[in-house]
Order: sequence, then C-alpha cells, then structure tokens
Amino acid sequence: MDRITSSLLEEFSKEVGITKLPEDRRFEHFATYLTASRFLSETFDTTEVVFGAGGDTGIDAVAIVVNGALVTDPEIIEELAETNGFIDATFIFVQAERSAGFETSKIGQFGFGVADFFKENPTLPRSEAVTAAAEIMTEIYDRSSKFTRGNPVCRAFYVTTGRWVSDANLEARRKAMVEDLEAMNIFREVEFLCIGADVIQRLFYQTKNAIARDFTFAERVLVPEIQGVKEAYLGLLPINEFLTLLDDGDGEILKGIFYDNVRDWQEYNAVNTEIRATLQSKPQRARFVLMNNGVTIIAKTLRTTGNKFHIEDYQVVNGCQTSHVLFDNRKVLDEKVVIPLRLIATDDEEVIASIVKATNRQTEVKAEQLLALSDFQKQIEAYFLTFEPTARLFYERRSRQYNSQGVEKTRIVTPASLIRAYASCFLEEPHRTTRTYGALLAQLGTKIFVLGDKLDPYYYAASALYRIEFQFRNGQLDAKFKPARYHVLLAARLLVQPGDPPRSNSRDMEKFCVPLIKSIWDPGSAEHLLGDAAAIVNAAAAGNFHRDQIRTQPFTEKVKKMCADRTGKSK
Repeated sequence: MDRITSSLLEEFSKEVGITKLPEDRRFEHFATYLTASRFLSETFDTTEVVFGAGGDTGIDAVAIVVNGALVTDPEIIEELAETNGFIDATFIFVQAERSAGFETSKIGQFGFGVADFFKENPTLPRSEAVTAAAEIMTEIYDRSSKFTRGNPVCRAFYVTTGRWVSDANLEARRKAMVEDLEAMNIFREVEFLCIGADVIQRLFYQTKNAIARDFTFAERVLVPEIQGVKEAYLGLLPINEFLTLLDDGDGEILKGIFYDNVRDWQEYNAVNTEIRATLQSKPQRARFVLMNNGVTIIAKTLRTTGNKFHIEDYQVVNGCQTSHVLFDNRKVLDEKVVIPLRLIATDDEEVIASIVKATNRQTEVKAEQLLALSDFQKQIEAYFLTFEPTARLFYERRSRQYNSQGVEKTRIVTPASLIRAYASCFLEEPHRTTRTYGALLAQLGTKIFVLGDKLDPYYYAASALYRIEFQFRNGQLDAKFKPARYHVLLAARLLVQPGDPPRSNSRDMEKFCVPLIKSIWDPGSAEHLLGDAAAIVNAAAAGNFHRDQIRTQPFTEKVKKMCADRTGKSK
C-alpha cells in the first residue's frame, strides 16, 4: 500500500473508531465508505454493511439503498413502500484487496458471488450476514410492482491499492461479469468499476470537502442589496451548465445537494411526467423556460469573475423535481433547454429557512417535512456542541455538514437515529423503530421534536446510542443484540430511572436526565449498565432474536416488566 493511501486509511480508521481492527479489515470498511457514500446523503456506519470473515461468497460488503436510505433491516422495505408509494433500489457490492494490482481470478470470484447473491437457490454457502442482506433483497423483489422507475440498479466495486490500466484480459473479465449480471434481467442498470489508489484518494478528498462547482452564468441580473444575503442573481442558465451542478463527476446525480429540499424526489408523478413529456418533445422543449418555475440554489460561498461563477457548499432548495427530471433525461436535451435560476449566496440560517419555506408553498408540504428547518432542530444542534470534547456529539441537521471539519464519524447523530433512540428511551416504543417507523414520524411535532421540550433527554438518547454502538465495535457487547439494540437502550434507562418520565418540557425532566447522562458517559458504569440491560433483553428473548418476536409491543412490555422486577418499581 502506498504512503498516501496508508495515511488516508489511518485517518479514516480513527474517525470511525476501528483502529484496533487488522489492516485488511480496516481497508474493507474504508473502501466501502468511499464507494457507497456517493449514493447516500447521510453519514452511515460501515459496520452495518461490511461482512465478517467466512461465508461471504467473495464479497466484503453489501450496501442496499432504497429510496435514498441505507436499509439494514428487511422490515424497513414495507415501511418505505407504504410511505413513499414506490421502491427505487440500488445494490452496492464491494470487494477490497490491499494488493498492488488487479487479478482476473478475483474479478471472476467477485462476479460469481454477486450473481449468486440474487439466486433463489444459491450455490455458495452463506454467512449469517450475507443471509440477512439477501432477506432484504428478497423483500425488495417481492414488491416489484412498486418498481415505478424501473428495476433495481446493481453496482459492484473491486477496490485495490494498485492502478487500473485497462489490461485487455482484466477488461474482458470485467465486461463478462457485467454481461452475466445483465443476462439475469432483474436490473435496469449494471455497473462494475475497478478502483485503484488514484481513485481512492480522489473519493476520499470528495468526502472531506464541501461540494464546489464552476459554471458560466451569462444571462443574469444582480438583485439589489438584501439584509442577510451576500449576493443574489436571477437569470437563465443553459442546460449543459446546469447539469454540471447536478453531476457527481461519475455520471450520478449528487444526493447531498437536495437535503434541504423539503419534498425530495417524488418519482414520475403526474407533474413530473408532464415535465418529462415537455423535454422529450422537440417542438415543446424550447418552451420549457416559459413553462417551469425554475430552480433556487443557495450557496454558502460564491465568487465571480466576469461570467464565470464558483460556488461551494450549495443546496437546491427548490426545484428538486425539475432537477431530477432534467438529469434523468439529459441524453435527449439540447441547447434549446434553458433553466430559470435564482442563485443566492448566504450563510444566514434564518434567511435560508425563510427562502425554503416560501419557495415550497406552491404544493402541499407536510409539517414533518420541514424538520431540518425548525428552530428546535437548531437548538439540538447547538446544545450537543456545548459539552466537553469527550462527551460531545454532533447533530447532523444538514447532509454531511461535518464532513470537512474532521469530526469523528461515530459521534455524528442523524435525525433518523435520534428519533429512534428518543422514542425508545422516553416514549418506550423500541418496537416501532423499524416495523412501524412511520408511526414514530407521525408523532413529530406532537411527542417528538416539540418546541419547548427540554434538550437533555435528546442528548441522553443520542449518548446511549453512541455508547452501545461503541461497545458493539469494540466487542464489549455481543453482536447478537444488534437487532434488539433499542430494547437494550430502553432497559438501560429503566434500570437507572424506573417509572414514567416526567413531562418533556418540565424542569423535572432536566433533573430526571442528570443520573442518566452521568451513567452513560462513565465508561465503567456504561459497560456495566448496558451489560445488565442486555442480560434482561436476552432473558426476555430466551435466545430468540428474530424480528417477528422482538419487534412487537408484547416483547417491549415483557422487557419493561423484567426491569421493574429488577428495580422493585412497577411500571
């Protein structure tokens, strides 16, 4: 391994807390993060998708992305299908080798393993982790009627520390693998890439730096000075210039730039179908500029030199639907297509929030879709940063907002993980974290993320989740408890503070959380507490951690009763 790649691997290993793993295992996590993060807008834990040794069918990792979210549990598929009304799936396979070159035999083994993964009757022996991933795959294909955009996408990455030079034999083997997968007729697209040290380094730097683009914006007018806004322009942007703002450099649409857009991509509903029809019709294509409301982009940094514009850390806050339809149909577009564009440079969060709310009024937006813009979200973000470094967590209110700050990825808390942890610890609903996660989302603004709530319970819930994941990574807690991790969190809270929590907006809630926070941030106390909580969950499960048993309210009630018996305080 060259010195640069080795150095980047060491930096990554420290950030995600895997320094104790052997180098080959750390490289698997590194390669998986670099390849899969391109298709995800939120920070994710590679330990959820990298397989252990043995029975891995020649595959080191499988990341399954459905409707933009990383899925690690089969039950989430049904939830996503019901919530979104469609399934858009991408299967990402990774094989990582520290060798200084690429081998045809390894490509063949990898390709056979990927193909075997999708077979109803596989020929290769499967580990428990591969079997679990295959269950998710089966749940997806069982709902093929929801493939409104087309069949799933298959992406395979063979990563080494060597250099890919398109050797004829290697290229032939790579193409054969693609053809074999395409012949299965279950994918709308198959991609196989051989990645060497140069691409590894480029991908790593992309994860560290804010997204930046250069483009030509000639047809524009400068908006008069506005308080809180550095600069703002209104104008018309040619389609080829606009597409450079959406492309990730490898032919995929950038995921992270739409995070602040409150409606996200709605697939080809009636409106988007009309937009597509307009773009695909030569007579109507030129009228697009008159028929579309355009796109609003907010950038934290903007520099201009004549007609040349440079923007960094930007978001498409209105025009998500338009952007996706344009990108999806880019091969049929020509210079007649022009995009109405509002370009605003500001780092004032209040200004950003007001623009997003105002520009998204033309169609219905549910209250929970404004989650990332709410004052309460900002309070959580600021509150987490007030703790001393050893107990500090980082709330990722905006997509990958801490990537360029050198923050330990294990300390980053996403909205989805905080919702699950808080609901488990204080609403006592760990069974809803996967099977009926939609029921938790329905409580946003009424029982979760309520303006006026004390922030202490959210910090404790995030801290408890951080601590249990730390114990999983370091082998202090058996991995068999992962499916029941949220029940363990509930049990831990009940062991320290039995009974019902006080009102979430009361001073009593602050006092209630003091011993909880103290216990979870003391390493010895936390290890003992989570160990006791896991023992209770283990006894309640009687060794059976299948989701059909533990993802139910009766199981939650059983855990609560056993905790009450332990503490001598009934629920």
